[in-house]
Amino acid sequence: MSEYSFRLAKAEEVNAIWEILQEAIDRRKADGSVQWQDGYPNLQVVAKDIERDAGYVLVDGDRLVGYCALFIDDEPAYDDIQGNWLTDGSFVVFHRVAVSKDYVGKGIAQQLLLHIESFARNRKTPSLRADTNFDNAAMLRIFEKLNYKYCGEVVFRGGSRKAFEKVLH
Repeated sequence: MSEYSFRLAKAEEVNAIWEILQEAIDRRKADGSVQWQDGYPNLQVVAKDIERDAGYVLVDGDRLVGYCALFIDDEPAYDDIQGNWLTDGSFVVFHRVAVSKDYVGKGIAQQLLLHIESFARNRKTPSLRADTNFDNAAMLRIFEKLNYKYCGEVVFRGGSRKAFEKVLH
């Protein structure tokens, strides 16, 4: 797929991952977005992801270039979608997608999503679900490019978010 490798994050990488997330938080703010401007995500969230074996990193050699959290059939907010999911079965949900500032504009977020697809396929999970803020133009473009379908809105941490699903064949 690429020269990048995708693997579980290690506990000793929590600070490097948090640095990548902080850079992404700053970029969201600079873009005028309200997403991630309220103290979430934070270092404790990342540490919990890693503890639950849900934190994954994209690595270029020995350098962390991207991060996400992956969960299988585990997003209670998705039970109350204002709209309809494409499937009723098992799904992989991903959260906290972030790319190192040194790798922005190099297609790393898209690479990360392609690795998430492989993760789901390897586990015979038939679909991917995700949500994003209405003003996250970069992620909305990636969802469109990778053929995610808009399914409606979900309320996540008190705010309405656009929800997407991609059915894997």
